Amino acid sequence: MKNFNITLLAGDGTGPEVINEAVKVLQKTQAKYGINFNFTENNLGGERYLKSKELVTKKDIQELGSSDSILLGAIGHPDVKPGILEQGILLKLRKEFDQYINLRPVVLYPGVETPLANKKPEDINFTVVRENTEGLYAGAGGFVHYGTESEVATQESINTYKAIHRCILYAFEYAKDNNRKKVTLCAKTNVLTYAHDLWERIFYDIAKDYPEIETDYAHVDAVCMWMVKNPEWFDVIVTDNMFGDIITDLGAMIQGGMGIAAGGNINPEGVSMFEPIGGSAPKYTGKNVINPLASIAAASMMVTQLGEVEYGKEIENAIITTAQKLDSLSAGKMGLSTSEVGDTVLESMQTK
Repeated sequence: MKNFNITLLAGDGTGPEVINEAVKVLQKTQAKYGINFNFTENNLGGERYLKSKELVTKKDIQELGSSDSILLGAIGHPDVKPGILEQGILLKLRKEFDQYINLRPVVLYPGVETPLANKKPEDINFTVVRENTEGLYAGAGGFVHYGTESEVATQESINTYKAIHRCILYAFEYAKDNNRKKVTLCAKTNVLTYAHDLWERIFYDIAKDYPEIETDYAHVDAVCMWMVKNPEWFDVIVTDNMFGDIITDLGAMIQGGMGIAAGGNINPEGVSMFEPIGGSAPKYTGKNVINPLASIAAASMMVTQLGEVEYGKEIENAIITTAQKLDSLSAGKMGLSTSEVGDTVLESMQTK
């Protein structure tokens, strides 16, 4: 029996509801794969912050750091100013555990509707590898003459050889391991002539060691256009932190919406964190109408990262089967409740 220690960050809004369904699926299928998940709950989030003004403490870091993985519900509270929780919890954890890869599969499942005309599942199947610790999200910058008409605000993009190199290397290794044929660098070398020149040089230097993998380059604005017009052109996209944040939300829309999009914050040598891409959706809290498929997909990514590839694939197949039974992926329009969607995924796995 394999034991995995998983810390649950249910978080805010509908986070606890969707994470409950992911945990239910794991708890009731783990024995089939000879696995025992030991779940520990952590109360990081908006409610705790409002009560105590605490964000991430040393105790949190110690607890999370002793886990094999972290499963996140959602962070975001309507009574907390935007940026406080995102920077103080999400970005803090990514940096603290050096989760230097944000991995985002963009896959259109059969039976799921895409807003793109005449596009089918075989046309939308690529992965975005996003650098997750630097760039404009590194937190470098500040204010001068704050609150006056002379105010100056700076936000610096930090790009180091080390971070870029390991991100691009991961993208090529991911392509090789997953039978992907092409890696595209998404950047803006015509304007960001220093930082993205470094990205481009490292990209083509690493590519020399992977002659079997095709390479190409596209400016980020062109990537956005082609993701809509010809998403079948992409296989693996590697990009910086901010551009990755933007294009993965576009990716979520073309794969059918936030209700099915999941991602991983990966440290291949340490503790990784997996999450549904959608936010905390506070207006749906407690109504049992939010779509949990993205959270269950995050659990699928998590078990795959833990080395249980067959298990992760079975969960994904059950998600595909379930998605085809829903009226819509949108909250409140699925035709099933949150818990019923989880039950349907579970039923699909137990009948195979």
